[in-house]
Amino acid sequence: MGTDALSAPQQAAIDVIETFGAHNYAPLPVVIDSAEGVHLTDTDGRRYLDCVSAYSAMNFGHRHPALVAAAMDQLGRVTLTSRALYSAPFGPFVESLAALCGKSMVLPMNTGAEAVETAIKTARKWGYEVKGVAPDRATIVVMRGNFHGRTTTIVSFSDDPDARAGFGPFAPGFVSVPYGDADALDAAITDDVVAVLLEPIQGEAGVIIPPAGYLRRVREITRGRGVLMIADEIQSGLGRAGETFACDREGVVPDIYVVGKALGGGIVPVSAVVADADVLGVFRPGQHGSTFGGSPLACAIGSAVVALLSDGEVQARSRAGGARFRAGLQPLLDQGLATDIRQAGLWLGVDVAPALGAASDLCHGLMARGVLAKDTHGQTIRFAPPLVISPGQIDEVVGHTLDAFCQADAARA
Repeated sequence: MGTDALSAPQQAAIDVIETFGAHNYAPLPVVIDSAEGVHLTDTDGRRYLDCVSAYSAMNFGHRHPALVAAAMDQLGRVTLTSRALYSAPFGPFVESLAALCGKSMVLPMNTGAEAVETAIKTARKWGYEVKGVAPDRATIVVMRGNFHGRTTTIVSFSDDPDARAGFGPFAPGFVSVPYGDADALDAAITDDVVAVLLEPIQGEAGVIIPPAGYLRRVREITRGRGVLMIADEIQSGLGRAGETFACDREGVVPDIYVVGKALGGGIVPVSAVVADADVLGVFRPGQHGSTFGGSPLACAIGSAVVALLSDGEVQARSRAGGARFRAGLQPLLDQGLATDIRQAGLWLGVDVAPALGAASDLCHGLMARGVLAKDTHGQTIRFAPPLVISPGQIDEVVGHTLDAFCQADAARA
């Protein structure tokens, strides 16, 4: 495993990409030409089951008919006005997204990292204008192992050396505590703390699920200490973890939701910060903005995404599919081929037993069998198929996964 036979056209395409594209990713050696539902097809015509879902941007599958229809309809009308003007799709989008979140105000942006930056600005401004923190003293408590993006502000509080090394000087105003340790969080809150920023489930870290009751404790602490709770639901939200939001797994409602990825339906980048008016109302014209944020095209697609989540069917499929997927992988633990499997909805982190090699080797083995999944942090494979995946397709992925692990085990004997 680890060696992939590529056709000459695919190798040529990869050579061009590697020559002219900056090397900020290490992709699997496959060149995708088309997609439909849960399948990706490469330039040689080979089909794969997608278990990456563009890092949860494809929750509803590739080219979902309702989302494509919404995009095509809007493309025939108007795609961009900037926020200098009102657009017809803007109102329905922010109204529906606010209702989905149970909040009263929405600030649309584009990318997830941009939305996190916006949430940071929101919390700081709220801290100065509402809480009364002294100027330039606002502090935000963050979690170790976090991933909120790779902008210069965000990598300032990352502990991932790949994201951080070589990009200083770093922005002040952040204090890091262990993820899942509510007592450490409580101890870190001072009069200058304006917010706690966390992922309800840490995705990039390997689908790390906090201890039961942790999110409820965070909510109690933040409410009791007069600070905002910011939930980064960019990867975990919109059905991925088996509920509309991962926070719903513990019945927790944060002060601020940060959403993105699947909100754009895999068609355009769409993100948003969602909160009540007593939080987002601190902004006034000229203090924050985005030319493409809340574009008519983005709003039309975003409204269609919210509609797909309205009856709970997608969330239920995520729960049922995730349970089936997890049960199917149990032999990996029983046979000692995996050291841990974490699952929330259709989101799984599988820790490969070190004796089998690196997780990236297993991902190449899966690719050879027609399944695309991606490794993280050396020994973990993340599985995140589109939430529209069928039970039969889940069983197919499970079968290929067991085969790949067993082959790796046999190769070391």
